[in-house]
Amino acid sequence: MLHAGYERAPLPPVRQESPSATPDASAEPPAKVKKKPADQRDPFLDNAKYLTIVLVAIGHVWDPLRDDSRAASALYFVLYAFHMPAFIVISGYLSRSFEGKPRQIKRLITGVLVPYVIFQTVYTFFMRWASDNPDREFHYQEPGFALWFLVALFLWRLTTPVWKSMRWPLPVALAIAVAAGVTPSINSDLNLMRVAAFLPYFVLGLQLRPEHFQMVKRRKFRLIALPVFAAAMLFAYWAVPRMSKGWFLHDKASQDLGAPAWVGGVMTLATFGCGLVLTAAFLALVPRRHMWFTSLGAGTLYAYLIHVYPIKISREFEWYDMDWVDHPVSRVAITLLAAVMMTILCTSPVRRIFRFAMEPKMEWFFRRDAGEQARAREKGSAPARTPVPPGSTPPATPPAGTPGAERAEASSSSYAGSSHGGSSYGSSSYGGGTGARGGNGGGRHAK
Repeated sequence: MLHAGYERAPLPPVRQESPSATPDASAEPPAKVKKKPADQRDPFLDNAKYLTIVLVAIGHVWDPLRDDSRAASALYFVLYAFHMPAFIVISGYLSRSFEGKPRQIKRLITGVLVPYVIFQTVYTFFMRWASDNPDREFHYQEPGFALWFLVALFLWRLTTPVWKSMRWPLPVALAIAVAAGVTPSINSDLNLMRVAAFLPYFVLGLQLRPEHFQMVKRRKFRLIALPVFAAAMLFAYWAVPRMSKGWFLHDKASQDLGAPAWVGGVMTLATFGCGLVLTAAFLALVPRRHMWFTSLGAGTLYAYLIHVYPIKISREFEWYDMDWVDHPVSRVAITLLAAVMMTILCTSPVRRIFRFAMEPKMEWFFRRDAGEQARAREKGSAPARTPVPPGSTPPATPPAGTPGAERAEASSSSYAGSSHGGSSYGSSSYGGGTGARGGNGGGRHAK
């Protein structure tokens, strides 16, 4: 017997399933679409990063070998015309999502600024021993050998929102580079000459999109890449006795290189164009698929900072003055040793050992973001939702006004909110990885 005032809700009508809607047991199940994991790295960019960092070390070991060889000097010119521009273009591309958010600033400090302070300090103690100069002072405003890149990366990335807000950022960056190249009063503080000279490559990377990298992967670009490098090699061989390597190092003004200001402006634009063409040719030759060295692309900044010390040891202790170094076979062996060294320094064991200096968490140094705290509280208080097995029907929502309807509505709302949050993490964090987490040239990225 039912109580007065309480009536059962009518049952839903029986659904008549048509024969056509009944699945055929003999039919093959639909093929599953494989989705690319949100945190999967792009092998093409990791390959490019690894190869460029190997070329950085090769360029450093070639420097003392080029004095008595015109061919070696030509190779040096070609290498320095594109290897750092390529590395910086990729760094700019991976910084596109940087917007100056608190978590990105934190990552920039812990992943770039703090490693610079640590390695600059270690470099000072190292040079006190290697150069037999116990009174060497700490000059944090003057980056040591190759450490200028960390200062430049910090400044470039910090100003990324400014460049993204401009209508013509690349012409502005080129104007700054030209102005710096004809200003001899710029001293070595923070290596601002190089910061300004290489700025256009970083800004160019900020403007690139995945379709631009798809262009250089085309077959026709790969076919012309080798002829481009051959032409560059011939021109460099001709230019060796007529040019200074300072035009490619970008560490001095044109007046300091013995050229008038107008020549400095022209050379800045010329080297930028040359670097751009050779960078495109280099990227066209980079493998697109997963290779044995692809995973090493995540450790390029580790290799960049650590290789400083073996290179300086070889120069301070005059290893290049040994008789066997002058033999062509020895030069090939030195080149291979540099490549092996950089390969080892990019490996996971090395990254684990030096992570305390390269990627310190430093939670004690920063305030916890109020938004993160609120999201953590919501996640902790959200009711757990029982997963529905595949093929089964989810429980029906009780009719409005009946006991449990309010609880079901609240549970459904909470689940929808968590689902939206998961979607947001899958997109913004992935994109953020290209900027904030990719801030040291070695974070996750999607290209």
